[in-house]
Amino acid sequence: MENLQAILASPTPVLIDCFATWCGPCQMVPPILKEVKDKMGEQIRIIKIDIDRNQQLAAQWQIASVPTLLLFREGKLIWRQSGVVPAHQLIPLLKQKI
Repeated sequence: MENLQAILASPTPVLIDCFATWCGPCQMVPPILKEVKDKMGEQIRIIKIDIDRNQQLAAQWQIASVPTLLLFREGKLIWRQSGVVPAHQLIPLLKQKI
């Protein structure tokens, strides 16, 4: 897999889904992100990060609850939100941010 820092530093915005396998609401996020990807295509890159397997990252990003979505552009965190966000709300929000 590509180096995470290189992915985050790219000019293509990166939406990170911070999740945990034991988290019920996290199971609702993949179909939402699929819809986001279907609508936004190459405008955005979406990756998933399991906070239990990446505890150092979770601590660095101060992930207190899951699911948490993080939006990076050129290495900078430009938006974050915890909880499940429906696609019809998430897509316009992302388009506004990028």
